Amino acid sequence: MKWQPGSHTRLAAVIGDPVRHSLSPTIHNAGFRAVGLDWTYLAFDVPAGGGAGAVAAMRALGIDGLSVTMPQKLEVAAAVDRLSPAAEALGAVNTVVREGSVLVGENTDGEGFLNALRLDEGVDVVGMRCLVVGAGGAARAVIRSLAEAGAAEIVVVARRSEAAAEAAALAPGVGRIGSTDAADSADLVVNATPVGMGEVVELGDALPVDASRLGAGQVVVDLIYHPLVTPLVAAARQQGAVAVNGLGMLLHQAAIAFRLWTGEEAPLEAMSAAVLAELAKQAGNIKP
Repeated sequence: MKWQPGSHTRLAAVIGDPVRHSLSPTIHNAGFRAVGLDWTYLAFDVPAGGGAGAVAAMRALGIDGLSVTMPQKLEVAAAVDRLSPAAEALGAVNTVVREGSVLVGENTDGEGFLNALRLDEGVDVVGMRCLVVGAGGAARAVIRSLAEAGAAEIVVVARRSEAAAEAAALAPGVGRIGSTDAADSADLVVNATPVGMGEVVELGDALPVDASRLGAGQVVVDLIYHPLVTPLVAAARQQGAVAVNGLGMLLHQAAIAFRLWTGEEAPLEAMSAAVLAELAKQAGNIKP
């Protein structure tokens, strides 16, 4: 029998602007159906300046879980009752969890990134020399998580040196600003910029790192997942590196939110199958 929402259905949602392109409803609704939970997940466009109002609506309407994308992450962080250590350190919230009458702001991006490496690729970052290109919210979460997980060095590259220095400070003792030349000696290279998003996959096109600096023995992660095979992923694979897109991080950060909201382990296989089917429908059967 096909699931239908009813008067007892619990609600989770994603807010942001724009948000209608979000894959989160596909991921979470597949998870709810796989586990047999009477939950549903919707997307709400909330423009800049509306974050506090969205949190107030979550309280008033009894919404049980909230995902937060740009430009709301900072606004929501200021509007919840309590922040997790990760959300407090980053000053940004991507997930809100209801604990009775208390709304807790979480940031699941960093843990999701590490879980994608560990569980999907068998990669442990302890002792790794890392290069992170970018200093925005996703980059900052990655940098902090790498430091906490035991990376030996984290070189941060960004267009603005001030932003790079602030991001590197999230990795005390191992973080420093540098250049993409550090890819020569890096064990792990992470692109956390939009460079390569939506581009036609041609080697040398829209690369955040010179492909000649990549090679066998390295792990390259492009946090972009549209297209699934980005120019960086294609170039790194051709150079002999292990290269993956950002879909794993998207799924694993969602899985953490799913568990925090419902108390159930997320059915990652069902969630992954649903989002791959949706992306194939949108982009014409491109394999990751």
